[in-house]
Amino acid sequence: MLKLRLLNAVAPAYFFTATAVTFILHFCLFIPTIFPSPEVSLRGSTMLHSIVFLFLMLNALGNYVMTIKYPAESANETVIPVCSPDCPDKVDAHYLLNGRHFCKLCKKVILKRDHHCFFTGNCIGNKNMRYFIMFCIYTSCTCLYSLVLGVAFLTVEYSISFENPLTFLTLLPLSTGYFFMGVISGLQLFLVLMLYVWLGIGLVCAGFCCQQVLLVARGQTWCQMQRGQLVENHNPWKTNLRDVFGTRWALGLILPVQTVETSPNSSHTQHK
Repeated sequence: MLKLRLLNAVAPAYFFTATAVTFILHFCLFIPTIFPSPEVSLRGSTMLHSIVFLFLMLNALGNYVMTIKYPAESANETVIPVCSPDCPDKVDAHYLLNGRHFCKLCKKVILKRDHHCFFTGNCIGNKNMRYFIMFCIYTSCTCLYSLVLGVAFLTVEYSISFENPLTFLTLLPLSTGYFFMGVISGLQLFLVLMLYVWLGIGLVCAGFCCQQVLLVARGQTWCQMQRGQLVENHNPWKTNLRDVFGTRWALGLILPVQTVETSPNSSHTQHK
């Protein structure tokens, strides 16, 4: 349990650090290097790339905040289960009844708990699943977009050609060797490392988002799937998605706004 609590503190710090580094690299290195000319024709491209990047990053951060702001705990829940002696420390939740779980990290009973997200420091459930999915989507888009700009920067600044598909696969080991040989600078090695960080986070978030959307469409949670429970959900997939994303789901695709309204006096979700 100590390892889980440590991860619960380290993961948000890692997320904010990676976000700050990405922001600085974009506006201090990538844009000035890729579009150095003050010509009018390039000003439009510079502004377009800046707007796209800010749109993706602000949506990722906005949905991150919404995921934390609207926790998934069940309202009016005062029952705190006692940990059984045979419960291992690596288990972070106790299963109760009717889709409720007691999270040992959050110290709360979660309605329709899906999993505990260490990057947000709380559980993902019925009230914040929509914001968590959008957070994954925009984080993935931000990382992959930064990856493209990073490759363009290395091509322009260091004349690295990526025409050969093997170039990217061998870039990290070769750069590490060249760095210790004194051939390249620490900045270039750091940029190469960031390329792999963006690729890894982008692919993981994209895959995780696809999994969550599939579970939501089936009316199932990750906890239920792990326990091997086959949920008899007779609602069509459109209804299951609307229950999570709300009726104003299209607005939530472009802005980190509240599309699912929760009542403080009820454990159920009310949709606008």
